[in-house]
Amino acid sequence: MREEINKALETLKRGGLILYPTDTVWGIGCDSANPEAIEKVFALKERSESKSLICLVSDFKMLNQFVEEIPEVAYDILKYAAKPTTIIYDDPIRISENLIADDNSLAFRVTKDDFCTKLLNKLRRPIVSTSANKSGKKTPQSFKEIAPEILEGVDYIVNLHRTKKTNPPSTIIKLTKDGRVSVIRK
Repeated sequence: MREEINKALETLKRGGLILYPTDTVWGIGCDSANPEAIEKVFALKERSESKSLICLVSDFKMLNQFVEEIPEVAYDILKYAAKPTTIIYDDPIRISENLIADDNSLAFRVTKDDFCTKLLNKLRRPIVSTSANKSGKKTPQSFKEIAPEILEGVDYIVNLHRTKKTNPPSTIIKLTKDGRVSVIRK
C-alpha cells in the first residue's frame, strides 16, 4: 500500500487526477488546492461547474482546518452515522475557489478508508472525491464497471481493491450555521 500512496501523492502534487477506491465508491480525485486540477475533474466528468464536488478529509482535526465553523450537531451526526456520511458545511476556507458552491458551502466526508486516510495525512489537505462516471451516468458498482474514457482520462489508477464490490454512495446532509439540517441523499 505504501507504494500506491506514494504514486498517488506524487500525481496529486503535480496537478494530476487519480482514480482511487474510497470507503464508498471508486472516486476521481485531485488536490483540493489546485484549481487547474479541479477544472480537469469537471471536464472529465462532463459536469457543470455549478454542481459541487465533495472533498475527503482524514479526521475532525483536518476538517476543522478547512471549515470556518463546524456546527456542534455535525459531530453527533458523524458519531452515530451507520454508514459513510458527507456533510455540506457553510464557509469553507483554505480551499480552491472553484470547489466552493455559489452559496459558499462545500461538502466534506471524514473517510474511514485506510488508503484514503494515509494519503490525506501525507498530502495534509482535502482530496476531491467524485464518483468515477460521466455526469448523469450510473455510478460504477466495481472497478470493472468504470468506463474506458474515465480510465483513460486520469493520470494514475490506484492498484488496490480492484476486485471488490463498492459500497453505496454516502448519505449527504446539509448543515447551516443557524442549525438547520437537511438530508440531500439517504
